[in-house]
Amino acid sequence: MSPVFPMLTVLTMFYYICLRRRARTATRGEMMNSHRTIESNSRTSPLNTEVVQYAKEVVDFSSHYGSENSMSYTMWNLAGIPNVFPSSGDFTQTAVFRTYGTWWDQCPSASVPFKRTPPNFQSQDYVELTFEQQVYPTAVHVLETYHPGAVIRILACSANPYSPILPAEVRWEILWSERPTKVNASQARQFKPCIKQINFPTNLIRLEVNSSLLDYYTELDAVVLHGTKDKPVLSLKTSLIDMNDLEDDDYEEKDGCGMDSLSKKFSSTALREGPNNGYFDKLPYELIQLILNHLTLPDLCRLAQTCKLLNQHCCDPLQYIHLNLQPYWAKLNDTSLEFLQARCTLVQWLNLSWTGNRGFISVAGFSRFLKVCGSELVRLELSCSHFLNETCLEIISEMCPNLQDLNLSSCDKLPPQAFNHIAKLCGLKRLVLYRTKVEQTALLSILNFCSELQHLSLGSCVMIEDYDVIASMIGAKCKKLRTLDLWRCKNITENGIAELASGCPLLEELDLGWCPTLQSSTGCFARLARQLPNLQKLFLTANRSVCDTDIEELACNCTRLRQLDILGTRMVSPASLRKLLESCKDLCLLDVSFCSQIDNRAVLELNVSFPKVFIKKSFTQ
Repeated sequence: MSPVFPMLTVLTMFYYICLRRRARTATRGEMMNSHRTIESNSRTSPLNTEVVQYAKEVVDFSSHYGSENSMSYTMWNLAGIPNVFPSSGDFTQTAVFRTYGTWWDQCPSASVPFKRTPPNFQSQDYVELTFEQQVYPTAVHVLETYHPGAVIRILACSANPYSPILPAEVRWEILWSERPTKVNASQARQFKPCIKQINFPTNLIRLEVNSSLLDYYTELDAVVLHGTKDKPVLSLKTSLIDMNDLEDDDYEEKDGCGMDSLSKKFSSTALREGPNNGYFDKLPYELIQLILNHLTLPDLCRLAQTCKLLNQHCCDPLQYIHLNLQPYWAKLNDTSLEFLQARCTLVQWLNLSWTGNRGFISVAGFSRFLKVCGSELVRLELSCSHFLNETCLEIISEMCPNLQDLNLSSCDKLPPQAFNHIAKLCGLKRLVLYRTKVEQTALLSILNFCSELQHLSLGSCVMIEDYDVIASMIGAKCKKLRTLDLWRCKNITENGIAELASGCPLLEELDLGWCPTLQSSTGCFARLARQLPNLQKLFLTANRSVCDTDIEELACNCTRLRQLDILGTRMVSPASLRKLLESCKDLCLLDVSFCSQIDNRAVLELNVSFPKVFIKKSFTQ
């Protein structure tokens, strides 16, 4: 084999290291100065009394396990005093996010992750809480009652949600952050991280979570904010610089989530002049582009300031084919989009999830960006982007003719009429409308014109009047559908299930969790098993009518099954589960929590016989 390829690999890695060093050197002096630690051995004056308060209101969140029309397992349970703590266990009065573990990343509906995501950004969900009084935080306590350890970041905002006066500037400051870690105990705990002090008072706190290492859903009961009304007097000590602090993640933290001066960096014309380009101009253009693909967006911003050659490479639109701006939600604004605009004319994947809230991005700024950068877009992630309105969806439908993937998850402030514009995107293959206010008429129009759909999420869409009509249209029009999320659909019946099963034979994933109108006695689950042999994931969560006959039909017909949730059923025996496990060799997740016939001894015996399967049996209160 020719030695050229190993040599190219070595060269690539060598130049990548050089570029990282050069990018860092561009702002090394500034970073070294800002890296001098101020130890906050804060001693408050005896007159500066500490205020202790529970959350007054939950103002925003990305997902929850519960229904939009009740309080069970919803984020709204985080407001007020504890309902459960210090008790441990599964309680409906707590706040629970929609997912846990890595199971959702292994589903057919899972999206391909974006490249260039900074390693220090691992948040999957969030919740924002307001408090009565603005204080300078001294502590934040999170009362966790079941499977703790999901909280990985706590932030404070300078804006007062209860003030009628809009601030000129809104700032988010990280009080504490940590990479996801495994907590072995599932019992309740009071999580008390050591937070850093900030120079503004706040009554808006944000928790960000990552549940990927959890064995089950985490449950949160309350959040307690400790603080003082007056700014604490700091005992200032300047420490020496620890060279171990000069790591990539710390640089990006000090750089304000990596986007604090994005506009300045991209618009900078004062490039450093040197005697030469360090031999980079001797490399093929394509090789330099390949090396730069390993850099994060903030690193590209820094590197663009080093010399004209690297500025040309860093501004090449080919570097922005896939652009993930979600990690920089706290800083991204209209100005950032404006300076990115010229570099994103070829962007195909764009992630603006969580961005633009509280006036950071305007409708006009978003529209200007898409008019320049929307023509090549194939994938657009807009989860929890509350700046969106009907005009934005109209612009998307007009400027993004090639769009195949649209995520509007938890965009619950979009008016119902806005969703009519989605029907113009006839090439859509994936559409996520979880927790939106889409209405039946608009959805029927979308299904009629978007016949290429392969992945559709309608979980917790409470404005839909008749899910049987929707299911009938899906069966008639969406013949290529592979995954369907109908989580908490309030009125789908066996008639709708029959239309789905006969019209969508390619279905690999079906979520019918918490659909109370489905009854096993009608034969609907047995019909699903017989007509959908490709099923890999089936959630029948909280359907108490699921019985041994249904499980045996799955064992006979759905041998590719990998995930099954039958939480809460009273009519399934260990014998039928054993048949299922023997037949479905790929099964890796089986949730039998609160199944009255499946006791802990039965679960233990099944675990011994089938050690590769994660069998979840939640204990009761």
